[in-house]
Amino acid sequence: MDYPGRSPLGNIAQFIVSILFIGIAAPAFCNDAAQNERTWPKATPESVNMEAGPIITLSQEFQTGKLPYVDSMAVIRCGEDVFDRTYSHDYGKLYYKEAHTKGPLNARLTGIYNYFDPQYHPFYQGSDAHTMQSVTKTVTSVLFGIAMYRGEFHATLDTPILKFFDTSKVKNLDDRKRRITIKDVLTMQAGFDWDEDLPYDNPHNGSSAMEGTDDWIQFVIDRPMAHDPGTYFAYSSGVAELAAYIFQKATGHDIADYAAEHFFKPLGFKHQFWKRTPLGVVDSEGGLYLRREDLAKIGYLYMHDGLWKGQRIVSPEWVKDSTTPHADTRKGVKYGYFWWLIPHGNENRLAWAALGLGGQRLLVVPEDNLMLVFTGWDILEKSTFNNRDVIERIVSGAKPFQCSEIQGLP
Repeated sequence: MDYPGRSPLGNIAQFIVSILFIGIAAPAFCNDAAQNERTWPKATPESVNMEAGPIITLSQEFQTGKLPYVDSMAVIRCGEDVFDRTYSHDYGKLYYKEAHTKGPLNARLTGIYNYFDPQYHPFYQGSDAHTMQSVTKTVTSVLFGIAMYRGEFHATLDTPILKFFDTSKVKNLDDRKRRITIKDVLTMQAGFDWDEDLPYDNPHNGSSAMEGTDDWIQFVIDRPMAHDPGTYFAYSSGVAELAAYIFQKATGHDIADYAAEHFFKPLGFKHQFWKRTPLGVVDSEGGLYLRREDLAKIGYLYMHDGLWKGQRIVSPEWVKDSTTPHADTRKGVKYGYFWWLIPHGNENRLAWAALGLGGQRLLVVPEDNLMLVFTGWDILEKSTFNNRDVIERIVSGAKPFQCSEIQGLP
Protein backbone atom coordinates (compact mmCIF):
# COMPACT_ATOMS: atom_id res chain seq x y z
CA MET A 1 0.00 0.00 0.00
CA ASP A 2 1.24 3.45 -0.92
CA TYR A 3 1.30 6.21 -3.46
CA PRO A 4 3.61 9.23 -3.60
CA GLY A 5 2.53 12.40 -1.76
CA ARG A 6 -0.26 14.13 -3.61
CA SER A 7 -0.14 17.74 -2.41
CA PRO A 8 2.63 20.34 -1.94
CA LEU A 9 3.86 21.77 1.34
CA GLY A 10 3.34 25.38 2.23
CA ASN A 11 6.15 27.91 2.37
CA ILE A 12 8.95 27.27 4.83
CA ALA A 13 9.34 29.43 7.92
CA GLN A 14 10.66 32.91 7.41
CA PHE A 15 14.43 33.24 7.56
CA ILE A 16 14.59 35.06 10.87
CA VAL A 17 12.40 32.47 12.57
CA SER A 18 14.61 29.70 11.26
CA ILE A 19 17.74 31.40 12.56
CA LEU A 20 16.22 31.78 16.02
CA PHE A 21 15.09 28.17 16.03
CA ILE A 22 18.53 26.92 15.00
CA GLY A 23 19.91 28.46 18.15
CA ILE A 24 17.27 26.77 20.27
CA ALA A 25 17.34 23.37 18.63
CA ALA A 26 21.05 22.71 18.16
CA PRO A 27 21.00 19.78 20.66
CA ALA A 28 18.60 17.96 18.30
CA PHE A 29 21.61 16.60 16.45
CA CYS A 30 22.21 14.22 19.33
CA ASN A 31 20.58 10.86 18.77
CA ASP A 32 17.55 10.82 21.04
CA ALA A 33 17.25 7.06 20.49
CA ALA A 34 20.46 6.33 22.35
CA GLN A 35 19.25 2.90 23.40
CA ASN A 36 19.46 1.73 19.79
CA GLU A 37 22.64 0.08 18.62
CA ARG A 38 24.68 2.53 16.58
CA THR A 39 24.56 1.77 12.86
CA TRP A 40 25.80 4.99 11.32
CA PRO A 41 28.75 7.07 12.55
CA LYS A 42 27.62 10.41 13.98
CA ALA A 43 28.44 13.69 12.31
CA THR A 44 27.08 17.23 12.04
CA PRO A 45 25.58 18.85 8.96
CA GLU A 46 28.50 21.26 8.81
CA SER A 47 31.05 18.43 8.76
CA VAL A 48 29.57 17.16 5.47
CA ASN A 49 28.93 20.66 4.06
CA MET A 50 25.19 20.81 4.73
CA GLU A 51 23.15 23.67 6.11
CA ALA A 52 21.32 22.85 9.32
CA GLY A 53 18.45 25.29 8.77
CA PRO A 54 16.30 23.33 6.29
CA ILE A 55 16.67 20.15 8.34
CA ILE A 56 15.69 21.77 11.62
CA THR A 57 12.78 23.66 10.07
CA LEU A 58 11.37 20.42 8.70
CA SER A 59 11.84 18.67 12.04
CA GLN A 60 9.98 21.51 13.75
CA GLU A 61 7.03 20.94 11.43
CA PHE A 62 6.89 17.34 12.63
CA GLN A 63 7.20 18.35 16.28
CA THR A 64 4.43 20.94 16.11
CA GLY A 65 2.07 18.75 14.09
CA LYS A 66 2.11 20.96 11.01
CA LEU A 67 3.04 17.70 9.28
CA PRO A 68 1.40 15.15 11.59
CA TYR A 69 2.03 11.54 12.57
CA VAL A 70 5.73 11.34 11.62
CA ASP A 71 7.58 8.92 13.93
CA SER A 72 11.19 9.51 12.90
CA MET A 73 13.48 11.43 10.59
CA ALA A 74 17.10 10.76 9.72
CA VAL A 75 19.50 12.48 7.35
CA ILE A 76 22.54 10.47 6.27
CA ARG A 77 25.31 11.82 4.05
CA CYS A 78 28.45 9.93 3.06
CA GLY A 79 27.35 7.13 5.37
CA GLU A 80 27.28 9.44 8.41
CA ASP A 81 24.24 10.28 10.51
CA VAL A 82 23.94 14.06 10.57
CA PHE A 83 20.42 14.14 12.01
CA ASP A 84 18.37 11.50 13.82
CA ARG A 85 15.16 12.41 15.59
CA THR A 86 12.06 10.57 16.81
CA TYR A 87 8.60 11.99 17.50
CA SER A 88 6.18 10.33 19.91
CA HIS A 89 2.49 9.68 19.23
CA ASP A 90 -0.12 7.74 21.18
CA TYR A 91 -1.66 5.82 18.29
CA GLY A 92 -3.71 3.67 20.64
CA LYS A 93 -5.52 6.83 21.64
CA LEU A 94 -5.48 8.53 18.24
CA TYR A 95 -6.97 5.53 16.43
CA TYR A 96 -9.00 4.00 19.26
CA LYS A 97 -12.35 4.36 17.49
CA GLU A 98 -11.04 2.97 14.19
CA ALA A 99 -9.37 0.03 15.98
CA HIS A 100 -12.76 -1.15 17.19
CA THR A 101 -14.77 -0.44 14.06
CA LYS A 102 -14.82 -2.87 11.14
CA GLY A 103 -13.77 -1.28 7.86
CA PRO A 104 -11.43 -1.58 4.86
CA LEU A 105 -8.33 -1.04 7.03
CA ASN A 106 -9.73 -3.26 9.75
CA ALA A 107 -11.61 -6.02 7.96
CA ARG A 108 -11.11 -8.63 10.69
CA LEU A 109 -11.25 -6.44 13.84
CA THR A 110 -8.43 -8.43 15.43
CA GLY A 111 -5.00 -9.52 14.35
CA ILE A 112 -2.09 -8.06 12.44
CA TYR A 113 -4.22 -6.76 9.55
CA ASN A 114 -6.07 -4.38 11.83
CA TYR A 115 -4.07 -1.32 10.83
CA PHE A 116 -5.28 0.61 13.88
CA ASP A 117 -4.19 -1.96 16.48
CA PRO A 118 -1.29 -0.38 18.44
CA GLN A 119 0.04 -3.85 19.23
CA TYR A 120 1.03 -4.24 15.57
CA HIS A 121 1.04 -0.74 14.07
CA PRO A 122 3.18 1.08 13.58
CA PHE A 123 5.64 -0.77 15.84
CA TYR A 124 5.60 -4.53 16.14
CA GLN A 125 4.68 -5.54 19.69
CA GLY A 126 6.54 -2.71 21.38
CA SER A 127 9.82 -3.27 19.55
CA ASP A 128 11.72 -0.78 17.40
CA ALA A 129 10.68 -2.68 14.25
CA HIS A 130 8.41 -0.26 12.36
CA THR A 131 5.93 -1.31 9.71
CA MET A 132 7.35 -0.56 6.27
CA GLN A 133 4.16 -1.11 4.27
CA SER A 134 4.95 -0.72 0.56
CA VAL A 135 8.66 -0.27 1.16
CA THR A 136 8.28 -4.05 1.26
CA LYS A 137 7.82 -3.96 -2.51
CA THR A 138 11.25 -2.37 -2.95
CA VAL A 139 12.84 -4.97 -0.67
CA THR A 140 11.16 -7.63 -2.81
CA SER A 141 12.79 -6.10 -5.89
CA VAL A 142 16.17 -6.26 -4.17
CA LEU A 143 15.59 -9.94 -3.40
CA PHE A 144 14.78 -10.71 -7.03
CA GLY A 145 18.10 -9.11 -7.93
CA ILE A 146 20.00 -11.02 -5.25
CA ALA A 147 18.57 -14.35 -6.39
CA MET A 148 19.41 -13.56 -10.01
CA TYR A 149 22.96 -12.56 -9.10
CA ARG A 150 23.38 -15.81 -7.17
CA GLY A 151 22.02 -17.82 -10.09
CA GLU A 152 19.10 -19.10 -8.04
CA PHE A 153 16.24 -17.38 -9.88
CA HIS A 154 15.49 -19.80 -12.69
CA ALA A 155 13.54 -17.52 -15.02
CA THR A 156 14.13 -14.35 -17.01
CA LEU A 157 12.17 -11.12 -16.66
CA ASP A 158 10.49 -11.91 -19.99
CA THR A 159 8.97 -15.11 -18.58
CA PRO A 160 5.13 -15.09 -18.67
CA ILE A 161 3.84 -15.31 -15.12
CA LEU A 162 1.18 -17.88 -16.04
CA LYS A 163 4.06 -20.35 -16.32
CA PHE A 164 3.80 -20.53 -12.52
CA PHE A 165 0.03 -21.12 -12.39
CA ASP A 166 -2.42 -23.87 -13.26
CA THR A 167 -4.27 -21.96 -15.98
CA SER A 168 -7.28 -24.26 -15.65
CA LYS A 169 -7.93 -22.53 -12.32
CA VAL A 170 -7.41 -18.95 -13.51
CA LYS A 171 -10.51 -16.87 -14.25
CA ASN A 172 -10.87 -14.21 -16.94
CA LEU A 173 -8.12 -15.86 -18.96
CA ASP A 174 -7.39 -14.19 -22.30
CA ASP A 175 -4.45 -13.47 -24.60
CA ARG A 176 -3.53 -10.33 -22.69
CA LYS A 177 -3.28 -12.18 -19.39
CA ARG A 178 -1.16 -14.85 -21.06
CA ARG A 179 1.35 -12.15 -22.09
CA ILE A 180 1.98 -10.71 -18.60
CA THR A 181 5.68 -11.10 -17.78
CA ILE A 182 7.70 -10.86 -14.58
CA LYS A 183 8.98 -7.49 -15.80
CA ASP A 184 5.39 -6.27 -16.16
CA VAL A 185 4.85 -7.19 -12.52
CA LEU A 186 8.00 -5.37 -11.31
CA THR A 187 7.09 -2.23 -13.27
CA MET A 188 3.38 -2.20 -12.30
CA GLN A 189 2.30 -2.66 -15.92
CA ALA A 190 0.56 -6.02 -15.69
CA GLY A 191 -2.66 -4.64 -17.16
CA PHE A 192 -5.15 -5.93 -14.58
CA ASP A 193 -8.34 -4.03 -13.83
CA TRP A 194 -7.20 -2.54 -10.52
CA ASP A 195 -7.81 0.80 -8.78
CA GLU A 196 -5.47 1.76 -5.97
CA ASP A 197 -5.77 5.51 -6.42
CA LEU A 198 -8.74 5.45 -4.05
CA PRO A 199 -8.09 6.04 -0.33
CA TYR A 200 -7.21 2.82 1.47
CA ASP A 201 -10.21 3.18 3.76
CA ASN A 202 -12.43 2.92 0.66
CA PRO A 203 -13.72 -0.66 0.25
CA HIS A 204 -13.31 -0.39 -3.54
CA ASN A 205 -9.57 0.15 -3.26
CA GLY A 206 -7.97 -2.94 -4.86
CA SER A 207 -5.46 -3.49 -2.07
CA SER A 208 -8.02 -3.23 0.71
CA ALA A 209 -10.38 -5.57 -1.14
CA MET A 210 -7.58 -8.11 -1.61
CA GLU A 211 -6.59 -8.01 2.06
CA GLY A 212 -10.18 -8.72 3.02
CA THR A 213 -9.96 -12.14 1.34
CA ASP A 214 -8.16 -15.32 2.41
CA ASP A 215 -6.50 -16.24 -0.90
CA TRP A 216 -4.76 -13.08 -2.07
CA ILE A 217 -2.92 -14.77 -4.94
CA GLN A 218 -6.10 -16.18 -6.46
CA PHE A 219 -7.89 -12.87 -5.98
CA VAL A 220 -5.23 -11.07 -8.02
CA ILE A 221 -4.61 -13.58 -10.80
CA ASP A 222 -8.37 -13.88 -11.38
CA ARG A 223 -8.80 -10.15 -12.00
CA PRO A 224 -10.01 -9.24 -15.50
CA MET A 225 -7.65 -7.39 -17.79
CA ALA A 226 -8.03 -3.69 -18.59
CA HIS A 227 -4.90 -2.98 -20.63
CA ASP A 228 -2.28 -4.71 -22.73
CA PRO A 229 0.66 -5.77 -20.51
CA GLY A 230 3.63 -3.44 -20.56
CA THR A 231 1.67 -0.44 -21.84
CA TYR A 232 -0.08 1.16 -18.87
CA PHE A 233 1.13 1.90 -15.32
CA ALA A 234 -1.42 1.09 -12.63
CA TYR A 235 -0.06 0.96 -9.10
CA SER A 236 -1.09 -2.39 -7.65
CA SER A 237 -0.29 -4.03 -4.35
CA GLY A 238 -1.91 -7.07 -5.90
CA VAL A 239 0.75 -7.61 -8.55
CA ALA A 240 3.41 -7.00 -5.88
CA GLU A 241 1.85 -9.82 -3.87
CA LEU A 242 2.18 -12.11 -6.88
CA ALA A 243 5.93 -11.49 -6.60
CA ALA A 244 6.25 -13.63 -3.44
CA TYR A 245 4.45 -16.49 -5.15
CA ILE A 246 6.55 -16.14 -8.32
CA PHE A 247 9.77 -15.96 -6.29
CA GLN A 248 8.98 -19.23 -4.52
CA LYS A 249 8.12 -20.96 -7.78
CA ALA A 250 11.20 -19.64 -9.62
CA THR A 251 13.73 -20.29 -6.83
CA GLY A 252 12.19 -23.00 -4.66
CA HIS A 253 12.71 -20.70 -1.65
CA ASP A 254 10.32 -18.84 0.62
CA ILE A 255 11.13 -15.18 0.00
CA ALA A 256 11.17 -14.23 3.70
CA ASP A 257 13.55 -17.06 4.56
CA TYR A 258 15.72 -16.14 1.60
CA ALA A 259 15.81 -12.51 2.71
CA ALA A 260 16.90 -13.49 6.20
CA GLU A 261 19.85 -15.52 4.90
CA HIS A 262 21.06 -13.53 1.89
CA PHE A 263 20.05 -9.93 2.63
CA PHE A 264 19.24 -9.19 6.25
CA LYS A 265 22.05 -11.27 7.73
CA PRO A 266 24.98 -9.89 5.69
CA LEU A 267 23.74 -6.31 6.17
CA GLY A 268 23.21 -6.81 9.91
CA PHE A 269 19.47 -6.14 10.02
CA LYS A 270 17.96 -6.61 13.48
CA HIS A 271 14.44 -7.10 14.84
CA GLN A 272 12.73 -7.52 11.49
CA PHE A 273 9.36 -9.27 11.11
CA TRP A 274 7.44 -10.22 7.97
CA LYS A 275 3.68 -10.77 7.86
CA ARG A 276 1.98 -13.53 5.91
CA THR A 277 -1.42 -13.75 4.27
CA PRO A 278 -4.18 -15.85 5.86
CA LEU A 279 -3.00 -18.78 3.69
CA GLY A 280 0.63 -18.36 4.70
CA VAL A 281 2.08 -16.63 1.62
CA VAL A 282 4.66 -13.96 2.49
CA ASP A 283 3.11 -10.49 2.31
CA SER A 284 5.46 -9.03 -0.31
CA GLU A 285 3.24 -6.03 -0.96
CA GLY A 286 3.38 -4.48 2.50
CA GLY A 287 4.13 -6.90 5.34
CA LEU A 288 7.70 -6.10 6.37
CA TYR A 289 8.81 -4.47 9.62
CA LEU A 290 12.30 -2.95 9.90
CA ARG A 291 14.21 -0.56 12.12
CA ARG A 292 14.70 2.82 10.49
CA GLU A 293 18.47 2.33 10.81
CA ASP A 294 18.21 -0.78 8.66
CA LEU A 295 15.90 0.86 6.14
CA ALA A 296 18.71 3.29 5.35
CA LYS A 297 21.05 0.38 4.57
CA ILE A 298 19.01 -0.41 1.45
CA GLY A 299 19.76 3.02 0.03
CA TYR A 300 23.43 2.79 0.99
CA LEU A 301 23.72 -0.59 -0.72
CA TYR A 302 22.26 0.81 -3.94
CA MET A 303 24.36 3.97 -3.83
CA HIS A 304 27.36 1.63 -3.79
CA ASP A 305 26.17 -0.41 -6.78
CA GLY A 306 25.22 -3.47 -4.71
CA LEU A 307 28.36 -3.70 -2.54
CA TRP A 308 28.20 -3.85 1.25
CA LYS A 309 31.48 -3.60 3.15
CA GLY A 310 33.27 -5.00 0.13
CA GLN A 311 30.85 -7.92 -0.30
CA ARG A 312 28.83 -8.19 -3.49
CA ILE A 313 25.14 -8.56 -2.54
CA VAL A 314 23.45 -7.71 -5.83
CA SER A 315 24.81 -6.94 -9.28
CA PRO A 316 25.46 -3.35 -10.39
CA GLU A 317 23.40 -4.12 -13.50
CA TRP A 318 20.34 -4.91 -11.36
CA VAL A 319 20.84 -1.73 -9.33
CA LYS A 320 21.02 0.33 -12.51
CA ASP A 321 18.05 -1.38 -14.17
CA SER A 322 15.93 -1.12 -11.01
CA THR A 323 16.49 2.63 -10.74
CA THR A 324 16.04 3.33 -14.45
CA PRO A 325 12.58 4.58 -15.54
CA HIS A 326 10.54 1.79 -17.10
CA ALA A 327 7.09 3.31 -16.63
CA ASP A 328 5.51 6.75 -16.49
CA THR A 329 3.05 7.06 -13.61
CA ARG A 330 1.38 10.08 -15.26
CA LYS A 331 1.81 11.94 -11.96
CA GLY A 332 5.19 13.54 -12.60
CA VAL A 333 7.03 10.51 -11.22
CA LYS A 334 8.71 7.59 -13.00
CA TYR A 335 8.87 3.97 -11.91
CA GLY A 336 11.61 1.31 -12.05
CA TYR A 337 11.51 -2.18 -10.57
CA PHE A 338 9.39 -1.45 -7.47
CA TRP A 339 11.30 1.84 -7.04
CA TRP A 340 9.71 5.27 -7.41
CA LEU A 341 11.93 7.72 -9.32
CA ILE A 342 11.24 11.33 -8.38
CA PRO A 343 12.51 14.23 -10.55
CA HIS A 344 13.89 17.14 -8.53
CA GLY A 345 15.81 20.33 -9.17
CA ASN A 346 17.22 19.83 -12.63
CA GLU A 347 14.70 17.52 -14.30
CA ASN A 348 17.53 15.18 -15.28
CA ARG A 349 18.07 14.31 -11.62
CA LEU A 350 16.08 11.45 -10.15
CA ALA A 351 15.84 10.55 -6.49
CA TRP A 352 15.25 6.86 -5.80
CA ALA A 353 12.35 6.32 -3.43
CA ALA A 354 10.95 3.40 -1.48
CA LEU A 355 7.56 4.51 -0.15
CA GLY A 356 5.00 3.00 2.17
CA LEU A 357 1.52 3.84 3.43
CA GLY A 358 1.51 5.98 6.55
CA GLY A 359 4.78 7.79 5.91
CA GLN A 360 7.51 5.19 5.36
CA ARG A 361 10.07 6.86 3.13
CA LEU A 362 13.57 6.09 1.97
CA LEU A 363 14.60 8.94 -0.33
CA VAL A 364 18.00 8.49 -1.97
CA VAL A 365 19.76 11.35 -3.77
CA PRO A 366 22.77 9.56 -5.28
CA GLU A 367 24.47 12.63 -6.79
CA ASP A 368 24.72 14.16 -3.32
CA ASN A 369 25.52 10.92 -1.44
CA LEU A 370 22.44 11.72 0.60
CA MET A 371 19.64 9.67 2.14
CA LEU A 372 16.51 10.91 3.89
CA VAL A 373 14.66 8.37 6.03
CA PHE A 374 11.22 8.83 7.56
CA THR A 375 8.74 6.60 9.35
CA GLY A 376 5.20 7.51 10.35
CA TRP A 377 1.64 6.33 10.70
CA ASP A 378 -0.60 8.81 8.90
CA ILE A 379 -2.81 6.11 7.41
CA LEU A 380 -5.83 8.36 7.00
CA GLU A 381 -3.63 10.69 4.90
CA LYS A 382 -4.08 13.91 6.83
CA SER A 383 -0.60 15.25 6.03
CA THR A 384 0.53 17.46 3.15
CA PHE A 385 4.01 15.87 3.17
CA ASN A 386 5.24 15.97 -0.42
CA ASN A 387 8.27 13.87 -1.29
CA ARG A 388 9.65 16.06 -4.06
CA ASP A 389 9.26 19.21 -2.01
CA VAL A 390 11.03 17.69 1.00
CA ILE A 391 13.87 16.42 -1.19
CA GLU A 392 14.36 19.86 -2.71
CA ARG A 393 14.23 21.58 0.68
CA ILE A 394 16.97 19.41 2.15
CA VAL A 395 19.07 19.23 -1.04
CA SER A 396 19.04 23.04 -1.21
CA GLY A 397 21.28 22.99 1.86
CA ALA A 398 23.56 20.19 0.64
CA LYS A 399 26.60 21.85 -0.86
CA PRO A 400 29.15 19.99 -3.02
CA PHE A 401 31.16 17.60 -0.91
CA GLN A 402 33.56 14.77 -1.65
CA CYS A 403 33.04 11.81 0.64
CA SER A 404 36.21 10.63 2.35
CA GLU A 405 37.31 7.02 2.21
CA ILE A 406 37.25 6.93 6.00
CA GLN A 407 33.66 8.19 6.22
CA GLY A 408 30.65 5.98 6.63
CA LEU A 409 30.58 2.28 7.30
CA PRO A 410 33.94 0.46 7.45
